[in-house]
Amino acid sequence: MDQNITPELKEKIEALQTILDNGKRIVFFGGAGVSTESGIPDFRSADGLYHQKYKYNPETILSHSFFVQKPEEFYEFYRDKMIVTNVEPNITHRFLAKLEEAGKLSGVITQNIDGLHQAGGSENVIELHGSIHRNYCMKCGKFHPLTAMIGSEPVPRCECGGMLKPDVVLYEESLKDNDIDTALALISHADVLIVGGTSLSVYPAASFIRYFQGSHLVLINKSSTPYDNNADLLIQAGLGEVFSNLSIH
Repeated sequence: MDQNITPELKEKIEALQTILDNGKRIVFFGGAGVSTESGIPDFRSADGLYHQKYKYNPETILSHSFFVQKPEEFYEFYRDKMIVTNVEPNITHRFLAKLEEAGKLSGVITQNIDGLHQAGGSENVIELHGSIHRNYCMKCGKFHPLTAMIGSEPVPRCECGGMLKPDVVLYEESLKDNDIDTALALISHADVLIVGGTSLSVYPAASFIRYFQGSHLVLINKSSTPYDNNADLLIQAGLGEVFSNLSIH
């Protein structure tokens, strides 16, 4: 245990360690705070994308209607701010992968689109908002790798001439039914649900934790969330600080 952490945080991490030791069907539900420690900016923090100045606000740019009406401007922003390739999984990604390998973690449900959970070794990952690594032709349906989005200016196109679209859920679009069903099944059968790095302000994803019926709801986030009072264990700290002080038994 890091000797520099406060006694209060140490006590909470020790409580989480006990929960992990006894948990058999652990599920992790995460948001942007999981990836910020790898250098990927989030949206809603004080220095996040929503507080930066653009010709249009990010929520408008990342909407389905904007994508259809102004694809060149969409892709200018998307390439600049959403595609991040020179990053590595951090301690949280790697710890969760090891927890899965040990047979204790049933799955990861993420709101992130960066693919870092898989890069860190996790196998059962539900990407509620899609992934930058999957892209498809809106005309023929063929899938294309991330490189097709980076190297094709200004609007990436398929060999058939159709425009490519990232397989990510834009504003005004719905989550995929299969992803919702799988995520809710994982949560409803979990005995421990760890929610980390999310303000729980994006719906419908944030409402998923209402389906948890297990023993321990753990919330780990630097700022408060609407569900803090529902948590059995509330840790207001960075994920890296927490997971670097945990072990798998």
